[in-house]
Amino acid sequence: MIRFFENYSLKTLNTFGIDVSARYFFEFTEAEDLKTFVASNDSWKEDRMIVLGGGSNMLFLSDFDGLVFHPNSKGIYPVKEDRQHIWIEAGAGENWDEFVQYTVDYKLGGIENLSLIPGNVGAAPVQNIGAYGQEAGNCIETVKGFDLMENTAKEFSADECEFSYRNSIFKRKFKNRFIITSVVFKLDKFPEFNLNYGSVLQEVETLGEVNLRNIRQAVIDIRNSKLPQVEELPNGGSFFKNPVVPAEKANRLKSEFPELPVYPAGDEKMKVAAGWLIEQAGWKGFRDGDAGVHEKQALVLVNYGNATGMDIFNLSEKIKNSVKQRFDIDLETEVNCV
Repeated sequence: MIRFFENYSLKTLNTFGIDVSARYFFEFTEAEDLKTFVASNDSWKEDRMIVLGGGSNMLFLSDFDGLVFHPNSKGIYPVKEDRQHIWIEAGAGENWDEFVQYTVDYKLGGIENLSLIPGNVGAAPVQNIGAYGQEAGNCIETVKGFDLMENTAKEFSADECEFSYRNSIFKRKFKNRFIITSVVFKLDKFPEFNLNYGSVLQEVETLGEVNLRNIRQAVIDIRNSKLPQVEELPNGGSFFKNPVVPAEKANRLKSEFPELPVYPAGDEKMKVAAGWLIEQAGWKGFRDGDAGVHEKQALVLVNYGNATGMDIFNLSEKIKNSVKQRFDIDLETEVNCV
C-alpha cells in the first residue's frame, strides 16, 4: 500500500505533538513500492528529504519544505535458529515496545531492558537506542532497506552499521539517504540477565522470580514512575545524550560534586549523567509558556500544550549554555532538530 499527499500534517507523527506540515508525504508498506516510487519520480531528488517513523526522536522547528518518507512495513517472523539463538526479522513500521513484548512472550532475551521506549523498530538501529545497560545494536544482526542515491536495495551487517553510543552510520553517512524497511535481531534462548543498572534488580526482586517478564515489568514500572507518557504529555524522551568525557575530567568533577553519577565508558573515558547536570543547574520542573522540563526527570523536555518546535529548541539551548557555564561540559542533543 502507498499513500502520497501534499501539505500533509505531521502533528500525529511526532511525539512532541508539534503542529507542522510536510510539503510532500510518501508512506509505503512494501519495499517494492518504495523502489517503484524512486524509479518513477526523478523530481524528488531536488527536494529536501527526511525519513520519519514514529517521530519519537524528532523535533520540527517549522513546516518541512520537502519530501517525507514514512516507512510503515509490518511483520514479525523468525528467520532461522540454532541451539542458542533465534533470528527474528521485524518490519520498520512495527511499534518498538510491542516488538519487545513479542520477544518476552516467546522467552527470547536481549532487548527486554529496552521496554517502553517510544517509536518504531526502524528507528532502533538509527539511534542505537539503549536503556538500563542494554543497546539495540548488541542484538542487531542485519539492517535491510533501500539506498535512495543508488536506487537499490541494500543490507548492512552489524559491523557495517558502526554502532556506538546513540549513534550509527545511519545518522552520519547514510542520514536521509538509506530508508530502513526491516531489521533482523539475534536473540537468546538462554539469556543472561542484565540487572546491574540503576534500580532494575531491586525492582525485579519486588516482583518475585528473576525472569524476562519481570525484568520487562520492572523497567516499565521504573520508567512510568519518572518519565511522562507521550500520550499524556508530549515529549521526545531523553532530549540530551549523557556526555562522555575523559576519565580525568570526570574524576575532577566527582571530587567537586561527590553525588555526580558517573559510569565507565571505555578507553579511559567516563559517562556523566546529563539529567543530574541539568537538575543541578536549576532546570528541573522549569516551564516557560508551554515548553518545559519535566518535574521528575530533567533530561526530558515536554510540550504542555501549544509549544512550537522553536520554543522547545530555544529552551534546550538555554539549558546547554547553563550546563556549560557551571560544569564546563557540552551537552549534545539526542533528539533530531529539523
